[in-house]
Amino acid sequence: MPDHRTLLYDHRPAELEVILPEPEHSFRWYEHDYPYSLARWNHHPEFEIHLIRQGSGRLLVGDYMGPFGPGHVAMIGPDLPHDWIGDVAPGEYLAGRDVVLQFDGAVLLSLRRTLPELGDLQRLFERARRGLAFSGGTARRAAQLLEAIGPARGLARLALFLQLLDTLGRASDSEASCLASPCYAPALDARSSERIQKAFDYLHAELTGDLRVSVIARQLGMSEPGFSRFFKRITGHGFIDLMRKLRVQRACRLLSQSEMAVTDICFEVGYNNLSNFNRHFRVEMNQTPSDYRRSLSADSPTDSVPVMQEKTPP
Repeated sequence: MPDHRTLLYDHRPAELEVILPEPEHSFRWYEHDYPYSLARWNHHPEFEIHLIRQGSGRLLVGDYMGPFGPGHVAMIGPDLPHDWIGDVAPGEYLAGRDVVLQFDGAVLLSLRRTLPELGDLQRLFERARRGLAFSGGTARRAAQLLEAIGPARGLARLALFLQLLDTLGRASDSEASCLASPCYAPALDARSSERIQKAFDYLHAELTGDLRVSVIARQLGMSEPGFSRFFKRITGHGFIDLMRKLRVQRACRLLSQSEMAVTDICFEVGYNNLSNFNRHFRVEMNQTPSDYRRSLSADSPTDSVPVMQEKTPP
């Protein structure tokens, strides 16, 4: 008999999850606890590879519902609604339940002209558009690689990522099961997606200028408090917090790819005083801009390059 929550999911549009790029990485890796505010019925244009470390429950992917437990590994395609509903008692809290890796598959495939070996990923990506659950040796090897990616840096991290994709791509049919049915058509929240896209267009267009919540709220026909609540609910980030993250990301690229002075970078990314720039940079990167630049030029290949911290929203 269908679960009543599953029936609700069938009729409720999936919410858009906004995935921010990281300045020093070509994909996003993070871990989170459960319950977690962004663990919900959602979709996003990026591929996602997901590992469950502990706990059990039901996985929903499109029109599929099935059990999951420790060691569960799945790959979710672009804009395919999904959620891992955990069986937890009231007040129960699972620390580090999930490992999540998200990446832009279109970018990878666009490199096939110079790196033709990447063409081997085409079949995996096509199958993942319905969602894939892995088992047996494939799941165990994928779990090991997902765990190893977390602390890795630089080329070692990229190599592990490619090993992970190769492992999943080589899985036999007996160890890779498609989830959503071939005829499944997702119900996506088009109105929310359109509003969020307009907000991001404004954010990127005015990132280095005078950004104001009042301006974008007025453009969307919303009050400032209403827009702020809406934006936080959909993206998991406050609008001003996201502005800070994007400005710091731009600063990181300039620090690593140019010889511009820190003071010049401060003004280039939209700050009007160095003190605020340094303070916001510390919040995101746990070090000053100058220390960040020095860490990039360190001689030892084993030196750790700090990354933006994944913060659990309140």
